[in-house]
Parts: sequence; C-alpha cells; structure tokens
Amino acid sequence: MSKIIASAAISGAHKLVGRARTALETAINQHGDNHTVEFPDTAYYLPVIYALLGKKVTKIGDMKEVLQEADKLLPPIPAEKLWYPYLGDALDAGIAALFAEEIIEALRCLEPGYPQAPYIGFTTDGVLREQGIKLVDGRMPGFAACIGALPDNQAAVKLARDLQERNILVFMAGSTNGTSIAEQLHAEGVQMDWDTFLVPYGKDITAAVLALGFAARAAMTFGGIQPGSLRKASEILLYNKDRVHAFVLALGEVDDEKYATAAGAINFGFPVIADTGIPQILPTGICTYEHVVSGVSHDDMPQRAIEVRGLKLKVDKIPIPVRYGPAFEGERVRKENLAVEFGGKYHTSFEYLQMDELANVDDGRIEVVGGEIDSMPERHRSPLAIMVKAAGRKMQKDFESILERYIHTFLSEPMGVMHLGQRDINWIRISKDAQKSGFKIHHLGVILRHKLLSEFPSIVDKVQVTIYTNDDDVQRLHPLAKAAYEERDTRLGQMTDESVEEFYSCALCQSYAPVHVCIITPQRLGLCGAYNWLDGKAAYEINPHGGNQPVKKGECYDPMLGKFRGVDKFVTEYTDGAFDSFSLYSMINEPMTSCGCFECIAAILPGTGGIMVVDRDYHDMTPVGMTFSSLAELVGGGQQTPGFIGIGTLYIISKKFISAEGGLKRLVWLTTGIKNKIRDSLEQRCREEGVPDLLDKIADETITTDIEELAEWLIERGHPALEMGEMM
Repeated sequence: MSKIIASAAISGAHKLVGRARTALETAINQHGDNHTVEFPDTAYYLPVIYALLGKKVTKIGDMKEVLQEADKLLPPIPAEKLWYPYLGDALDAGIAALFAEEIIEALRCLEPGYPQAPYIGFTTDGVLREQGIKLVDGRMPGFAACIGALPDNQAAVKLARDLQERNILVFMAGSTNGTSIAEQLHAEGVQMDWDTFLVPYGKDITAAVLALGFAARAAMTFGGIQPGSLRKASEILLYNKDRVHAFVLALGEVDDEKYATAAGAINFGFPVIADTGIPQILPTGICTYEHVVSGVSHDDMPQRAIEVRGLKLKVDKIPIPVRYGPAFEGERVRKENLAVEFGGKYHTSFEYLQMDELANVDDGRIEVVGGEIDSMPERHRSPLAIMVKAAGRKMQKDFESILERYIHTFLSEPMGVMHLGQRDINWIRISKDAQKSGFKIHHLGVILRHKLLSEFPSIVDKVQVTIYTNDDDVQRLHPLAKAAYEERDTRLGQMTDESVEEFYSCALCQSYAPVHVCIITPQRLGLCGAYNWLDGKAAYEINPHGGNQPVKKGECYDPMLGKFRGVDKFVTEYTDGAFDSFSLYSMINEPMTSCGCFECIAAILPGTGGIMVVDRDYHDMTPVGMTFSSLAELVGGGQQTPGFIGIGTLYIISKKFISAEGGLKRLVWLTTGIKNKIRDSLEQRCREEGVPDLLDKIADETITTDIEELAEWLIERGHPALEMGEMM
C-alpha cells in the first residue's frame, strides 16, 4: 500500500487550481483575454504546459483551456484522509497542480516590480544554455529543489554549503511558517545567483514550478524533443528521469499544496526527501529508486538525496581550511570583506605553468617567497607570481597552456577566494572570512598541486609550486612568462586543419543531446567555446575512453565543403546513424549539429547575400525575425538545420569560418557584444581578407534589426556580400 496521503495531494491540487482560476479571472478583468502573457526570454512559452500539453500559451485567454485540462486531471476530493493503494490519482493531481502553478507564476510577471529581491523569478533560455556546459561536463551533476525553510539561519547556511560543496544546483521556493530558506540565506549575507549554484525562485510554493520548467526545457533544448502529443510528453518525462538528475528537499511542515507539488515532481522522476515524518514511498517505479524518503536529518539530507537519485559524485577533499567546489567559483569578495588583493589594476600579477623533467621537479614542494597573508596589513595590495612546474611521462609542451588555463578554475573554487583573468591579467582577492578560517597564500599552491594531480593523472605525475609576493621577483620573472605566452600563441596560430592527421570529437553533450557530436579541428573550436583542438588532444590523453576521441580525417573528398571520409564514418557511428555526414566548412550543406550550449548562432539573412551572428546574451529581435531563444529552438537538440548553425564565438575569426560559402565577407550583421569581445582579432581578419574596412560595413542592433532596412544600409556601405549572390 502506498505510504503517501494521496488525498492530501489531490486536495492541494484542487486548491492550486482554484487559486489559478481566481488569478486568471482577475487578470482578465484587468487586462482582457488578448493581453500578452509570457515568461521573459524563452522560446518555450509556459514550458511545463508546453512540454506536457503541446499548447503555446501566448495570451491570457489561452489559460482557460489549460485550466480545463487541469480540471480533467483532478480526481474528486476525498471526504476524509485515506490511504491509496496506487499513485495514479495523486500523479494526475500533481500534473494539474503544476499547470495551475505555472499559470499563477506567469500572471505574476504582469505585476510591476516582480520579482522582488532576493528572488529572481523565471530562468531565461540564455541562462539555461549558459549552464548547459556545467550540466554536461559534470561540474553540476544534479539539482535540488529546496521547498520551505530550516529551523534557523545557521542550519540553512550549512545545508546550502553542503549542497554547494557537492556541486548540486539549488533551486529555492516555498516557505515554512512564513519564512523561506532564501530569506534565511539572504539574512546571513550569502550570495545567491547562478554563479554560486543558489537560485531563489520565489517565496510561494507555486515558484517550484519554475524549477520543473527548467527541467522541461532541458529535454526540449538539449534533447531535441518537440512537444505536441502524449507520446512526446512521455518522452520529456522519461528524459528527465534518465538524464536530469533532480530531487526535492521538503523542509519543514508539508501542507496539501506542497504534497501536490511533490506529486508533480514525482511525475518527472524526481524523488522527495523530507526532514519530517511524512509517509514514505520506498518501492521503485516512476522514480529510479525510492519516491519519498522522510525523517532525514538536515546533516544527512544531501548524501541521502544523492543515494536516492542515484548520482555519482566526485567531491575533492583538499587539505585547506575552507570549503571547495565549483559552486563557490562565482562568489565575489567585496571591498568590505577584503583581506588581501593581488594584481588587478594596481600591481603586476601573473601565473605561469611550465613542464620540466621528472628529476627536476620536487613533488609537493610549495613555497611562498615574500610575505604571507598574516604578515600583511588589512586590504593590502601586492604583486604576485605563481610559478608552477609540472612533470609527467606523458606530459607534452602543447599541454602547458591547457593546464595553465585551469589555474583560473582551480583558484576560483575555494570559498572566500576570488580569481579573475588569466596569464598576466589576473586579479586575486582573499576574504577576511577565509583568512579567519586559516587560509593562507600557501594554500593556493596546495590547491594547484592537488587539482593538477587529481584532474590530469595520466599526464601529470609531479607538481611543484613557488609563489612570489615581492615586487623584485615578480618583475624579474614576468618577462620569462610573457615570452612563453607569445611563443605558445605563435605555435597555436600556425596550426591548420591541413597540418594535422586527426581531429577530435566532443561527445560530452550526448548526456543531454543523445545524437549530437562536435567535430573539433585546429580551425574550428567546439560550439560551446570551451574546448579547442588541444583541449581534445589533452582530454584524450587523460581519459582514452572519455567524451573526446581522435577522429582520423581519412580522405578529403570535398575540400571546399570540408568533407572527410573519416569524419563521416565517425559521425555515423557516434550518432547511432542519425547522421552520416558533416560538412565542416559549410552552414548549408549538411552542417554540423548543435546541442544547446552554443555561444552564438549564425543564420542566413535572405535578400542580403549574407549572414548574421547573434550571441546568447542578446535578448532582443534580430533581422531574421527571431530572438536568440527562438533560433535556439530551431537549431538545438542535435538538429541539422541548413542555413543555421550554433558556433563558438572565436570560430568567427577562423579562416575556415563558413569558408564554403565565402567566409567572413558574408557577415553582414553582428551583435555589439560579439564585436566588442573580438574586435581586435576581427579587424585583423578583415585586413587578411583584403577588406580592411569590413567591420565598419557590418551592421549591429544599434543600426537596425529590420532586414529591409539592413539591406538598404548594406547597399549604402557597399558591403561585399551583395556582390556574392544569395547563399540558398
């Protein structure tokens, strides 16, 4: 017999549907049936409703039909609290509850000033894709939806930190006795945003549906599942059960509305772990393992939830006096909490990693030359040089820059340490809180040695770190590092697709987009922008069975399109036959697929002879008549869409950028965000293409987003794309 009081879930669903109906009537009276209603910057309408019903809610009046569907799902309210021998009625009630909650939350978007701090409201598609790379590479292995509040603020902070340290993304909604966990964390000064893995959606239990909307969009964005039928709805729910590793932490008293919300989450395969003694559902079925586990202490909650959800976590235990993990990477050390600062605009600060012979590296030797943090006055500014020697039997010169680039990540993840920039433009701050916990400059070296050995065991056997904090040494060593940076850049810049025998794949995103695979070449980085050819090479050396595999080029049977026998063979095998050919240099003829993590989207603009490129930080309309989110729905999920491709930003300045169609001269519209990011390199490429003033002829959103106006503007400027003819 089921140990959930299904009647409570049914009763809660009726209450939520009633609340939604009241809110809808009020909205109709205020705005009318035809008033637009939407969540901000999403192509997925009201995503839970869209995913499960296939209905595109765009106007207030559309919600009437959704409530009718909710009514069909609602079983009658039992006359008394009963034990149900099955979950069916409760699960149906849970779906009805989610529909009602999404209507309520969408209508809240019409209210002035919504959301109010510390809450952030709905997650945009851009943020979803930005977090996508963390989903697929393991930095963010699971999600916790925390509903309610803890007994006191200190317990709330500890639970949040325990989840952060395990790299669990935390969504927060609902309250207990008028208090939410988000309010508790806010009162303690805890930074809450996407960078810290702490996302406060809203105080009402209805805000929990925003977490499920995030999950539903993951299935549509990365999984490429297009809603519109009962079968597709089932696929979306199964996708979440199998690939989106989420769970609910029920904190404090569970009322009827929370029961209904929990029943909705169970439909997605998300189990519930509660701190109170609510009835349990221990057999497996809809969820991978148990459905509801109760009476779990707050200290045990994170680990118990991980076990119930079936997550496999790798948690680094580094011998430092502060917590450590990716969730602390986005924390900022403010001036009022500053103990010591290195680099930035005041002093030279750099980091340099070089390989050496095994015999020349004293593994574990970490030395600070100059003052330590306890000898420095409060808010002291200082120069810094971090010199790392790495040795290993499989270490290669080409791997130096890759390992060095990870210094930023490794030194961003201790709690209370802020690291920005790389090479000789870095900026490091250590907080007073970290100093009080015993953190010293020496511990930066401890972190680097531990992480380099643990993350790169196949190529790194020994690590030695010397950190200099006196100006004389920093100035003496800086030219050595600068010369190495320049030599690496020159060597990398000379690499071409023709100069190597193999490319590399990246299938990390297949955990979310099952039929997508990137082919990474020296002149085309991964579409997420995070992996280049050298990254793929190093990753394969580290883990020969991982997501980055060598791709033998084989015969190049179409040099213009960039078609290779070896690539076709690899694509056929690694997409399970979904695709049998990629053109590496074309966006029209069998272009490479996209998952959903792309930095930018390139799209043909009919009537201009050219293309536009838009980045995910741009939320307004584009000349093609679609926003980035709408374009992403067309491109993502492992689709092959001629004329539209997801790309990494730096691919724009590659000599192979859509070279089959004419390359850079086809670029007629580009967002200012991208222009500013790559301006110097883009100007250099324009000169190389023989059109030094090309950048001045490329429009952006400050000029026009109307395609007819754009065509006229291009004629006035004499853009070369106009003479190249239409692309399709």
